[in-house]
Amino acid sequence: MNKKHKSTGPMGPSQRQLRAGELVRHALVDILAREEFRDPALQGVSVTVGEVRTSPDLKHATVFCSPLVGSNDAKAVADALNRASAFIRGKLGRNIDMKFTPQLRFLADESYDEASAMDKLLNKVAEREGFEDGEEE
Repeated sequence: MNKKHKSTGPMGPSQRQLRAGELVRHALVDILAREEFRDPALQGVSVTVGEVRTSPDLKHATVFCSPLVGSNDAKAVADALNRASAFIRGKLGRNIDMKFTPQLRFLADESYDEASAMDKLLNKVAEREGFEDGEEE
């Protein structure tokens, strides 16, 4: 058996997938910053693209996005982007140099909210621990 193909544990995305994901992410950021969308959920909304994960064959891409300014509803923005995905894919195909332009699926990126909630919890614990240390002395 070729050592190169031997599975030694759970495998993450390949370098090719990571490069393609970053290429798509950068192109999407440019497209979303320049284009005007007719959908009311996207009017006046700045969208940030946190990550793009591509399938092993690079024909599908999952885009994690969240509104930066103009909306607080990440799910509504992701749904609106999914409705506009054919238009966005057409623009993407003209901006990237890949054999196939991937089908796009937009998901609300909740990692920022989760990180903020964790930060708040850690700050509470730090405050409590600091307060308790002060009492013990």
